[in-house]
Amino acid sequence: MSRLPRLVLFNGAILTLLLFVWTSTHQPMTEARQPDSSSYRRILTVIDFGAVGDGKADDTAAIQRAVNSGIGDVRFPRGAYRITKSIKVALDETGPTSIVANGTARIINAGPGAAIVFVGTHQGTASPHTVTGNVWERQRTPMIDGIEIVGAHPQASGIEATGTMQAIFTRVTVRNALHGIHLTTRNRNVIISECHLYDNHGIGIFLDHLNLHQVNITNCHISYNDMGGIVARDSEIRNLHIGSCDIEGNMSDQTAPTANILLDTRNGTVREGAIVGCTIQHSHNAPNSANVRFIGKSRQEPQKVGHFTIGDNALSDVAVNVELINARGVTIMGNTFWKAFQQNLLVTGSSNIVVGPNLFDRNPDYRPNDSPNGIVFRDCADCTLTGLHINNTLRVPAALIIEECDWFNITACSVLDSDNCGILLRNCEHCRVSDCLVRDSRPQSQQPIAISVTGGVENQIVDNMFVGRRLIEEGTTSSSAGKKVRKAN
Repeated sequence: MSRLPRLVLFNGAILTLLLFVWTSTHQPMTEARQPDSSSYRRILTVIDFGAVGDGKADDTAAIQRAVNSGIGDVRFPRGAYRITKSIKVALDETGPTSIVANGTARIINAGPGAAIVFVGTHQGTASPHTVTGNVWERQRTPMIDGIEIVGAHPQASGIEATGTMQAIFTRVTVRNALHGIHLTTRNRNVIISECHLYDNHGIGIFLDHLNLHQVNITNCHISYNDMGGIVARDSEIRNLHIGSCDIEGNMSDQTAPTANILLDTRNGTVREGAIVGCTIQHSHNAPNSANVRFIGKSRQEPQKVGHFTIGDNALSDVAVNVELINARGVTIMGNTFWKAFQQNLLVTGSSNIVVGPNLFDRNPDYRPNDSPNGIVFRDCADCTLTGLHINNTLRVPAALIIEECDWFNITACSVLDSDNCGILLRNCEHCRVSDCLVRDSRPQSQQPIAISVTGGVENQIVDNMFVGRRLIEEGTTSSSAGKKVRKAN
C-alpha cells in the first residue's frame, strides 16, 4: 500500500475516535444522569425578599423576612441597606442563622438599638452537658461575617447578642454608632476577630450586665470610641482573652473617665484572662485616661478582678498606662511602657501582684518628651517586682514609690537617670530590696538619692549597687539579710 492511503486511513481512525469521545460526553442527559436539583439551586439574597440596597429605601421589613424565612444564610450583595428598626434573629424560631456578606455590603442603622440582635435561649454553662438539644440543633454558632454597619441615629448600635452559644463575629466594621458589639445578659464561647470597631460615640465592645465564660477578642482594630475600647461592667466574666489587637484613643475629653480596656467589678467579677501582644495607647488629654484599668470591689475583697496576665504589649500616651485598684493575682511582664503623664503603673489596695521584666522608658522621638512615667504601689501586700528597667522618670518624688505596703520582694531592678530619688519606701513593713542597680549619671543631677526609706519596720536593703545617697531612717530596716522577722498579722 502506498504512503498516501495509509495516511488517509490513519487520519480517518483519529477522526472516528474523536467523534466517539465527543458524542459520549455531549449526549443529552438522561434522568438518571441528572445531578441533584439542589446542586443548581440559586443562592437567595435579601434582594429576593424585597430589599433594594440603594441606601434610601427602608429595607427593614425585607431583611426581617429573609431572617424569618429560615434560609439560614442571610446574604447581602453589594449595596447600602437602610433600616429603621433592629433586625431580630430569634434563633430558636429561625434555626441556625448567619448574616453574610463579602465586605461590599453596608447596613445603615437609622433607628435606635442594634442593627442586628441575636436572641438565643441558652441557660447552661460552657460545659457540653448543660447545652440543651434545641440549642445544638437550632441555635449554635450564630455568625456575622464581612459586613459594615454605620450608625445614622444617636442611639444606633452595631451588634447585640444575648442567650447565645458559640457566637462568632468576624470581619465586621461598625462606625459612627453608639456601641460596636454589645454582649448582655448571658452568652457562652464568643469569638470576635478581624473587626474594625471605629469612631463610635459609645463603647467598642461592651460587656454589660453579662454572664459570660470563654470570650476571645483577637486581631481587631478598636479605636476612637469615646466611652472605652473594651469595657466590662456589672458582669460575671471568666476566661477573657484579648490578643494581637490595636486599641487606641478610646477616651474623650467630653465623657466620664474610662480606659482603652476597663474591667469594672465593683458590682461583679472578671477573672481568668489575658491581654497579650496588643498596641494600646492614647489619649492623654482625656480626663484620668488609662490604657488598662482594673477596678475591684474593695481592699477586703480584691479577688473580684484578677488571675490575669498583661504581657508583651506596647502601652503609651495616657495619664496612667496600667492601673490596678483592689485587684488580686495579676502578672505584668514583657511590656514596653512610655509616655505616661501621671504613672506608668499605679497599683492600690491590691495583693499578689507580680511585675516581671518590663521596660519603662521614653521615646525621644515623641513630643512632648516630658511625661513623668513614675511607678507607684500604695496599700498593697504580698507582691514581687523583679527585672524592672526604669529609665528617666521626671518630676516625681521617686521612680519607684512603695507606700504603706507589706511583704514586697523587689529584686534585680535597674533604675536609671531619674529625678529626685530612685527607690522610695514610705511606711512599709517586711519589704526587701536586693540586687538592684540605681544610678543617676546625668550632668545636671546634684547629689542624687539612690534610695530613701522612711517609716515602717523590718525592711531589708541588701546586695545592691547604688550610685547616690542612701537616706534610710533609723529603725526602718534590719541590719542582716538573714535576720528573722516577726510573723505578719
